[in-house]
Amino acid sequence: MNSQINFQDFFKNQYLDVEFTNNLSVGDILAVLTLSLLLGLFIFYIYKKTFKGVLYTQSFNISLVMVTLVTALIILTISSNLILSLGMVGALSIVRFRTALKDPIDIVFMFWAIAVGVANGAAFFSISIIGSIFIAATLLVMTKYKTINSPFLLVINYNTDDESYFETYLQELKNTIKFSGIKSKIQNNDMVELTIEIRLNDKTMTKLNQLNDKDFIKKTSLISYSGDYVS
Repeated sequence: MNSQINFQDFFKNQYLDVEFTNNLSVGDILAVLTLSLLLGLFIFYIYKKTFKGVLYTQSFNISLVMVTLVTALIILTISSNLILSLGMVGALSIVRFRTALKDPIDIVFMFWAIAVGVANGAAFFSISIIGSIFIAATLLVMTKYKTINSPFLLVINYNTDDESYFETYLQELKNTIKFSGIKSKIQNNDMVELTIEIRLNDKTMTKLNQLNDKDFIKKTSLISYSGDYVS
C-alpha cells in the first residue's frame, strides 16, 4: 500500500469532498438579513442627516442599504464552502464600478455599508452594531463642528483706471481679514474681475462690508464654498 500522499490528494481529501450544504436555517438567514436591513436603514438616515454636499442623491443612499444586504448575502453564501468562496472571489474580481463618487465622504459610507454586511454575514453582530453606533456618533459630532474661519470666495469688479485705488484697498483687506490668496484675475476691456479666497467669521464680516463700501468698486460677490475651486 502506497502511504505517500501528494499535495493534490491532500487538497482533494480536505476540500473537494466537502458537501455543498449550508447548516444555516431559514430563521438564521432571515435574522441576518433583517439586522442588515435595519443597520442599512440606519446608515441611510445618518447619510441623509450628515449630508453637506451640493446635491443630495437619494438613489445613492438607497444603494447603501442594498449594498449592506447584498454583502451579507454573499458572505452567508461563501462562508460554508471554501471552493465556492474562491469561485465567488474570482467572479467578483471582474466586476468594475464606473460610477464616480462626487464627495469623498461617500466612500466612507460605501465602506461602512460593506463592513456591516461582512460582519453580519459572518455572524459578528456585536461588531456591526457597536461599530455602526460609534461611526454614526463620530460623523454627527464632526459634521456639527463649525470652523471659526469659514472659507469664502470674494469676487470684486472694478475699473482698470482705478488700479491704484484698488491696490490700496487690497492691502487694507489683507490687514483686516485673513487673506488666503488670489484665485483668478479676469480682465475684459476696461473691467477687471478678481476672485480672492478669504476666511471670515461674524466679526470680520462687518469689517468686510465697510471695506467694500468704496466708490471705485463696481460690484462685489461673496460665495461660500467647500475649498475646491477650478479657475
